[in-house]
Order: sequence, then structure tokens, then C-alpha cells
Amino acid sequence: MRITVSHNRSKDEVVQSVDKSFNDLFQGIGGIPVKLTQEHKSWQGSTLTFALTAKMGMLSTPIKGTIEVTDRDITIDADLGILERMIPAKKAQELVSQHVRGLLK
Repeated sequence: MRITVSHNRSKDEVVQSVDKSFNDLFQGIGGIPVKLTQEHKSWQGSTLTFALTAKMGMLSTPIKGTIEVTDRDITIDADLGILERMIPAKKAQELVSQHVRGLLK
């Protein structure tokens, strides 16, 4: 899944907002009750590399990817694992985009 959202804030402000609200970014995707556990999150410049585990009952799947913040936009590249088969890609993109837009307000 790849999403790009424009912003009009400073790059540093957006990096700080993404860092603070990272755990909320993938919550509630597709209305499926998913518990996320953070395994890895690291910044290299203005690019965040992450790895999570999404747990749904007995099922768990890795979510991994990057979030790149530029002067004008945020690009999220994420592999949602099994969730990509359970949630239509368009719906997942809409929901994550909404979370990002809310983060930038």
C-alpha cells in the first residue's frame, strides 16, 4: 500500500507529529479489531522505518514499511501482510489517509 498526503507545515513539525502519533496510524483499519505491537521504529533523517505485528485473535501478521516526510508531503509505503487480503486496498488507503490528515491538523 502506498499513500501520499500533502501538507503545509514545516518538515520538522510533521516529523514530530508522525513520531508522536505513529501508533494510531494503523489502528482501526477496515473496522477489524486489531491489536498492534511495535517491534521496531527508527528515523534516518526524515524517513521512518517501522515493523509492527498486528494481532487478531489467534492470527498475527507483520506490518512493515517506511514513512517519508518531505517539505510538501508524507509518503507511506506499507506492507500490511495478511490484512491486505482481508481489507480492500482502496479502503485501507482511505482510512490511513484520514488518520494522516487528522494528524496534520
